[in-house]
Amino acid sequence: MKVLVVDDDIVSRMVLMHLIDSCGQFEILEAEDGADAWDQLEQGLRPAICFCDLRMPRLSGMDLLQRVRADGALGAMPFVLVSSATDRDTFDQASGLGASGYIVKPFQGEQVREHMAGLTGSDPIAVAPRAEKVQATLLRLGIGAERLMIYLGGLQSQVAAAGTDIADLLERGDHGAAHVRIDRLHAGCMTLGLNGAADTLKTLPPGALDGAQVKLALAEVVRSAMHQTEALKRQEGAS
Repeated sequence: MKVLVVDDDIVSRMVLMHLIDSCGQFEILEAEDGADAWDQLEQGLRPAICFCDLRMPRLSGMDLLQRVRADGALGAMPFVLVSSATDRDTFDQASGLGASGYIVKPFQGEQVREHMAGLTGSDPIAVAPRAEKVQATLLRLGIGAERLMIYLGGLQSQVAAAGTDIADLLERGDHGAAHVRIDRLHAGCMTLGLNGAADTLKTLPPGALDGAQVKLALAEVVRSAMHQTEALKRQEGAS
């Protein structure tokens, strides 16, 4: 099974390839930027999934995604964007272009394993974030599936906006205000039954915060909300 890793930074590329390799036996191919990846795809490469950096010279990850989705032979290929960006506009653009997922740097093994699970046939529950059962959340909040879907999407938008704001606050040394933003997101996670994501936010230390650690925690909230949204869609489809 072929996996394509696209990143102009060789260190990031090697780290991601190592994480993919830890998920099982794969033929891992690499491209040094979007243009190199597109050349390989045009020459007949058909990977089972592509992990692609967002910002690259010659051809960005967004541009490559757009070309892939417009190509009849490649359009259904799972395409996961990889970036350090956590702003709302980037999330919205990636979703609008049909990204299968979004991984925030620095990488976490579980983020990669979640996307590889569907290819290997392993149980996605084993790598799913811990969360309340969808039906239990609906009953507890006394709302319908459509409303819960809106709330989950709203939380993802809040995380994207908070990521930018928190980065600015940490740069100014205002760790107290950053904690206030994180506490609000924690409350949102608890309300929506995203227990694992809430726990991840609570593991952030009091006082001074590390920007990279915060970014990973916010990425886990997004991953949890996306997973719960998919669980909700599956439940609605089965009913």
